[in-house]
Amino acid sequence: MRWNKVTLIGVGLLGGSIGLALRERKLAREVHGFVRRRAAIRESIQVGAVTRAGTDLLEAVRGADLVILCTPISQMERLAGELAPALEKGALVTDVGSVKAPVVRSLSRIIGKAGAQFVGSHPMAGSECGGVRSAQSGLFVDAVCVVTPQASSARPAVRRVRMLWESLGARVLTMDAALHDKLVSRASHLPHLLACALASQVLDPREDKRQAALCATGFRDTTRVACGAPEMWRDIALANRRNLIRDLARFEQGLAGLRRCLEEADVPRLEAFLSEAQRRRIRWKHARHSKSRSPE
Repeated sequence: MRWNKVTLIGVGLLGGSIGLALRERKLAREVHGFVRRRAAIRESIQVGAVTRAGTDLLEAVRGADLVILCTPISQMERLAGELAPALEKGALVTDVGSVKAPVVRSLSRIIGKAGAQFVGSHPMAGSECGGVRSAQSGLFVDAVCVVTPQASSARPAVRRVRMLWESLGARVLTMDAALHDKLVSRASHLPHLLACALASQVLDPREDKRQAALCATGFRDTTRVACGAPEMWRDIALANRRNLIRDLARFEQGLAGLRRCLEEADVPRLEAFLSEAQRRRIRWKHARHSKSRSPE
């Protein structure tokens, strides 16, 4: 599939990576980026993520057959309303938001009224490093991308969104938006909050000054995602707070059980806990490796 004009609303890590991949694979005649700062225009072009960039939203969208919202989710509804008048009839709009149900509800209504079509998507790929200079053309290769159509979504539009992500190398799953939010809360959002909590506690400046020197690879790997953009993760946590509250409560119960096990010096329970966690992690790793190597 080749696009005539793709407009990226936001050219950071994800938007920039999409642009690089589209251009490298020659999947779009033109990639136009909408950015907030004039300094970002030159940066986006220098990196090669876009063929053109600007701060005029309507100009960026006008004539596009594909528009991809790559901004924090709290900005998407406002931006969708502002860009709607410039949308071509029949244009396709999607997003890369990490929370889907509220985004799908609001954007489907706004984009539909403009005579275009919205289908939500979420590529499960990224980095703790933000900005277009961290963009990678191969970021989506072998990554899972979840596409979240509604029952009313036109099948050709859903098919085109799937084809978009497959053309960038992703493995596509189609899923209900609410189910997506429930599952990704445990797989992505909860781990991020836990990493932040661990980093905040262990690196508390009130603790012994030698603490940081003893934080080695285990601490580094466990807390890596805590370097993510606070603005983005604030939006994600609030948008998916019902699922996160439930998952945090369940995790707290598990920690309480582990604390009791240590208080009682219960060797069999502690060993069973550690062994089962190891088995589950190894099975997940092997299954993931197998899927990434299997042919499409």
